[in-house]
Amino acid sequence: MTIGIIDYGAGNLRSVANAVQALGIEPRIVAAPDDMTGLSHLILPGVGSFGDCMAELEKRGLTAAIREWVASGKPYFGICLGYQILFDESIESPGIPGLGIFKGKVRRFAEDGRKIPHMGWNAAHATHPDDPIWQGLGEAPYFYFVHSYFPIPTDPSIVAMTTDYGDHFASAVRSGAVVATQFHPEKSQQAGLRLLANFLGLPVGTAAE
Repeated sequence: MTIGIIDYGAGNLRSVANAVQALGIEPRIVAAPDDMTGLSHLILPGVGSFGDCMAELEKRGLTAAIREWVASGKPYFGICLGYQILFDESIESPGIPGLGIFKGKVRRFAEDGRKIPHMGWNAAHATHPDDPIWQGLGEAPYFYFVHSYFPIPTDPSIVAMTTDYGDHFASAVRSGAVVATQFHPEKSQQAGLRLLANFLGLPVGTAAE
């Protein structure tokens, strides 16, 4: 098993790398398409803006490489912005196309008195808690969120988890070998490690307390 973490110049690489290392695996940093050779799993962490992320991925030649990776059915885990860019577009960066792997648009929480960004611990309700990716997490585990934007998938069948924060939004999607979350598993203690272990197909107990 060889895990790649995509570096586009602004991602939270260290925290994600530390989480993967805590599971007993030394990840490889991916900064160019050639770095993906021989990988079994790919993780794209996300910090920054939608437009800047897409521009940096394009500059590094990674947009086409990620699309090809997903199209080939290889495991991909998108975190926060790495989740949002899977969709067509975001109101955060008008006119900048996303990867377009899923149909849908990323919108912002309304300015209606709630605190923005949505920051802190919140429950994520699994739509299919029997899915092996959520093994050992229960129907509504708590994860750590930091975001002002969230995707609205056109296809409701890919929604794997939902969370309430004024809006009832899709906090995770799952389609084939693609898993993507609005929350940060690398900052979510044992629940986050368990989710990453499930994604990597590691045995039960790998991320045990």
